[in-house]
Parts: sequence; C-alpha cells; structure tokens
Amino acid sequence: MSPTEEILRDAESARWELGPRFQDEVAARVSEEASHLASRHMHRKGDGSRLRWQRGLDRILTSRITGIPAMASIFAIVLWLTIEGSNVPSAMLAELLVDTLHPWLKAHALALGMWPWLAGLLIDGMYLSGAWVVSVMLPPMAIFFPLFTLLEDFGYLPRVAFNLDRLFQKAGAHGKQALTMTMGLGCNAAGVVATRIIDSPRERLIAILTNNFSLCNGRWPTQILMATVFLGAVAPPALAGVVAAGSVFCVAVLGFLFAFGSSWLLSRTVLKGESSTFSLELPPYRPPNLLRTMHTSLVDRTMIVLWRAVVFAVPAGAVIWLVANVSVGGHSLAWWAIGALDPLAWVMGLTGVILFAYVIAIPANEIVVPTILMLTVLVSGSPVADAPGAGVMFEADNSTLHAMLVSAGWTTLTAVCLMLFSLLHNPCSTTLYTIQKETGNWRWTTLSATLPLALGFLVCSSVAFVWRYLAG
Repeated sequence: MSPTEEILRDAESARWELGPRFQDEVAARVSEEASHLASRHMHRKGDGSRLRWQRGLDRILTSRITGIPAMASIFAIVLWLTIEGSNVPSAMLAELLVDTLHPWLKAHALALGMWPWLAGLLIDGMYLSGAWVVSVMLPPMAIFFPLFTLLEDFGYLPRVAFNLDRLFQKAGAHGKQALTMTMGLGCNAAGVVATRIIDSPRERLIAILTNNFSLCNGRWPTQILMATVFLGAVAPPALAGVVAAGSVFCVAVLGFLFAFGSSWLLSRTVLKGESSTFSLELPPYRPPNLLRTMHTSLVDRTMIVLWRAVVFAVPAGAVIWLVANVSVGGHSLAWWAIGALDPLAWVMGLTGVILFAYVIAIPANEIVVPTILMLTVLVSGSPVADAPGAGVMFEADNSTLHAMLVSAGWTTLTAVCLMLFSLLHNPCSTTLYTIQKETGNWRWTTLSATLPLALGFLVCSSVAFVWRYLAG
C-alpha cells in the first residue's frame, strides 16, 4: 500500500471518530475567530446604530425561542392579507369574465350561426376554463407574490433557512433544503431546480423528492377556496378571514412536517448516509426596492405563472366539455369515469368529481379549481351561465357556491379532505419533468409521484374514518 493510500485510509478511519457535530463545531469556531479578528482590526464609522438595530432584530427573528414563532406569525399574516385582499377583486373579475362576458359571447356566437356544439366547446369549455383560472388565481397571486418578494428582498428568507437548519439536520437532510422548500412555495419545479445549491448528491435527492410537500402557487386557490367557503363560513363573520387563514396556514405547516418526516424516512432507508453541514452567512437587512419588487413579483412571477395556467387550462376546458357531453351507453364519459372513482373517493372523504378533476389537471395544479367547478356544473346538467356560484370564487358571505357544492354531495369533511389531498398528491407534469431532468432517473421520478399519493390516500382515508366514526 502506497503512503497516499495509507493516509487516505487513516483519514477515513479517523473521520468516524470525530463525532457527529465535528464539522459544525469547526465552522462555528472559524466564524467566531473571524468575528474576533474583524472586531479588533476593523473600525466602522457612522453605521453603529444600524448594526445594533440589525443585531437586535436578529435576536428576535433567529432566536431559538422566538425565531420559529416569529416566522409562523409572519407567514400567517401574509396568508391572511392574501385571503382578505383577494375577496373583492376576485368577485369583480368573476362578474366581468364569467357572469357578463360568457353569456354575451355565447349569445353572439349562436346569433352568428355557429354550431351549438362548437359554441359549447369554445365558450362553455375553453373560454370559461380560462376565465375561471384568471378570476381565481390572479388576485391571490398579485397579493402573495409581492409580499413574498418583499420578505426576500428584505433579507428574511435566509433567516428562515437558519431557523429550520437544525430541524432538517435532525431529519437527516441538509439545512439548505429550507431554502428549496421556501422556493417551492412559489413553484415546485423552481424548488427542484434550486436544490442544485446542495452539494451532497444524497441530500440533494432527498430535497428533490420532498419538495412537493411545499404548497406551490397552483395549490393556493384550492386551499383558499375550501377554507373560505366551508371552514370560514362556519365561524362568525368577523372571524371568517382569521379562521380561513389559520386553516390554510395549518395545512402549509403540515406540509413542512411531512417534508421532515419523509426526509427522515428516506435518509434511513433508500438514501442512507452521513449528513453534511454548511455555513450560512446571513445577509444584512436592506430596504426593498419597491419598483423592482413590483416588477419581479407581478411580471416575472404572477403574469408568467398565470399565463402558464391559462395555456394549460384552455385545452383542459375543451377536454372537460367533451367528456361531459360525449355520451356512451346513454351517459357521458365523465359520468362513467366519476362513477368508477366514487367508491375510492368515498373512502378518502372526497367525491368522484374531485378525483377525476385531479386526473384531468395533471398538467398543472392551477386548473384543479376550475376543473372541479366545471365538472360539477356540466355533469349536473345545469346551464353554465345560470349555474349557482359560476361567478363566485372567494366570497365567504355568499352562500351560492356553498349551496352548489352541498347539492353535489359535498360536506365539511369533503372540504377538509380536499385541502389535505391538495397538499398530498402527485406533482404536476412540469415538476415531474423537471425531476426527471435533474435526477436523470425514472425510478426517482416515479417515487416522487407515488410517495405523496400514498400518503394522501392514507391521511385522507384516516381522517374520513375518524370523522365518520365520531359523527355517528
């Protein structure tokens, strides 16, 4: 054996005798010594009060005692502002695009001699699907993304990673996974790409497989709609927004808990290995640039995501209209598919319409809500323009949408299980494609799709069983 091989062997042997926190302790000592050297040899002028202010703020936002409660409070406030702020503009857009333009377009198309089936396909299917996506998604995103970008520009998101680092390490994952999970709140595909910041291939793969537990922007409308129409509606009007925001917040936190649990399971089964460490330098707080924030959040995020949702929603609307209007054996294709899915859906506390909507909405989570509403209306046989709730999306004080869904067999249990299944189901096709490209392995791509689906079936079925048992 050569001297080089002996040194490498001895180093590998000694590596396992250093203790699990050795790298963390080395990083902490290096950082501490660097701070001492800087304080002895560097003299700052004019910014002492600013440094004291930032350090004081960090004592609150990164403290072991107050860091996570402060983080939860900030996130809850952002959700509450999103839900409360989206009520009026969502109703206005729905009234314009659905209640006004839809019947006008339908009437003029028929008056010009367009075949009824073609008018139904183009207007009741493709146009209405796109109109619902815009009215449902645009207001919440136009509020959530600017607030999220303000926190990002302010320098708070690295503090989130700092607060969650220890939890991710205990789960056998990398501390930087907190950053990729935060990125996943905007888009899971972007969160998967962001895992490139993790050097360890094993821990990067864990971050990829669990990023879907972070609620992406396409799932916020489903969460907000169910929380507002069903859960917020059972509370006093003054507390409806708080109850709705609190329920959505709980689902988002539950997603992070599932990410921790899945990371722990993966790191001890198919992805065993030693956890690595990293040093995170917290950037200074800085006042956000409002113009850049508005451009980044509204143009680079909101409009691009909305355009992608519309692009997916328009052909999906055509598919929905066709399966609801093409008959086989005296019933529509949608009727047969929903009937086949109803038994499984009942076990999960859902309906066949919901499961069928998720099959159609595989291309993008953004079209789940309009798909469910369109299938509910079309399968029931009601004219779309006259359907109750066709133009109502986020009005908690308006009972028409609630009445429409209740008449279709929905209960509070259905809404709760839909919120859980919205969190725990397969990634959209864009995210799956990104996972395959990032891993280069169809086995990991398949696991990333089946893991949340299995958890979704288990969790929803358990909740439905316990709910029905307690109810009677």
